[in-house]
Amino acid sequence: MKTVQRQQTYQPLPEVQSPKKLEKMSLKTDGTQDFLLTADRCRAMGSTFIASVLESVVAQLPRAPVSAAMICNWPGDPAAAALALRVNGALHALARRGTPKRLAQLYRGEHDDFDGAIAAALSEQDQFIADWLRHPTQTNEVARAGATMAALMASARQWGMPFELLELGSSCGLNLNLAHYAYRLGGTEAGDRVSTVRIEPRWRGAPPPMVPVSIATARGVDLHPLDASDPQDRERLLAFAWADQPARMDRLEKALEIARVHPPRVDLGDAPAWLAQRLAEPQRAGHCRAVVHTMFLQYLDQRHRADLTAILDAAGSRATPDGPLVWISFEWTPDRSEVELRLTTWPNGETRVLAKCHPYGDAVEWLDGDTGSLAP
Repeated sequence: MKTVQRQQTYQPLPEVQSPKKLEKMSLKTDGTQDFLLTADRCRAMGSTFIASVLESVVAQLPRAPVSAAMICNWPGDPAAAALALRVNGALHALARRGTPKRLAQLYRGEHDDFDGAIAAALSEQDQFIADWLRHPTQTNEVARAGATMAALMASARQWGMPFELLELGSSCGLNLNLAHYAYRLGGTEAGDRVSTVRIEPRWRGAPPPMVPVSIATARGVDLHPLDASDPQDRERLLAFAWADQPARMDRLEKALEIARVHPPRVDLGDAPAWLAQRLAEPQRAGHCRAVVHTMFLQYLDQRHRADLTAILDAAGSRATPDGPLVWISFEWTPDRSEVELRLTTWPNGETRVLAKCHPYGDAVEWLDGDTGSLAP
């Protein structure tokens, strides 16, 4: 009997007023312009709390001269470096530690004095925040595994083989464990149905093919891999999750627990070079290799993106019906207007857009029309 799961929804904190008017802050020339754009995106995705935090950071940043200098003199693109989300992660980490007290109370929803709480944190914890700025954001959004699983189901329908999963930008490797999660995708159930991690995105369109997915091997790479068994690494991931999304936090905590029991394999390395090495290794006959990445390309420059495409094209030219290759991409469109789930398969080299998705995997609009079951 199929278990029907009740739809999970985020429960953000009550909306609060922005501490400063955006039109006044738009005149800033201290490197914080992207903080305001990020705040707008957060609010558009329903995270009014995080939006207000970032707007207060802009208003109160002079209280943290060390961090302010780093932001103002950042050598690269602040947006590409996600400086706003780095600062947000630092503040969430402080709040989870209970210091400053006023900040912790703000994050618990006990008051809405954003300017006061953020000012205290920036003033008292300037060096802590500056240290966080030196390290890239670390996220492992487990809900995106729902889109990946749907793409694997579409691939399984075509090839009917176990997958050798290769993930780029794995972070802690939580999505390498996607076979250990339970899914409800447009009415189609998949994965481990008794798992504590249940992924049920809002779904529009037809369901994905109702085809079992078998993961033979799963291996990933990251420039800064995290370890689910390390308390500091676990806390870092939890700090980067948005504080006003308790369902997301709960899912992350449960996925971390599963990773302690089933440690994912994540190598330290540069993604294109690592992928070239993996794809040059002999492929087991009757297995399909699947290269997967979610919200990863935005961190690569144009040269590395071109390298990645060339590596996949070269491997695709060697693919055979008994040793196919698929490329599953969950990424922004070039104009960053929407996130597309794309599937490229070799040896035929066909690419199709399977779905449009919420950036964190909370919603999927399935576009692919091939939903039949695998022929016996």
